[in-house]
Amino acid sequence: QVQLEESGGGWVQPWGSLRLSCAAPRNITTISRMGWYRQAPEKQRELVAQIADGGHLIYAASVKGRFTVSRDNAKNTVYLQMNLLKPEDTAVYYCNVVDQLGPRGGYWGQGTQVTVSS
Repeated sequence: QVQLEESGGGWVQPWGSLRLSCAAPRNITTISRMGWYRQAPEKQRELVAQIADGGHLIYAASVKGRFTVSRDNAKNTVYLQMNLLKPEDTAVYYCNVVDQLGPRGGYWGQGTQVTVSS
């Protein structure tokens, strides 16, 4: 069972910032893409941001210009810098790592709570 180590969630006031990180095991050498999803109460899980091999980026429209996804290939780690946070960003954020040789849909982190409120 592959475990992803997530960190960085918490509580922040509106317009504040948080940085999430997620590390995959170093022995996985065929990662194709890494990214973040989120799920708010009573809503479906949605893609927030993703970075693929070659640096191709995908962002949800609601976070474009405020969030930045990046990855450190040497550390098998993906980051999500979240700025100008809004209450509607409140959700559990899940890391997703897709390994070319792994299961379809990739591996998932345990989730980290992000709460934006005053």
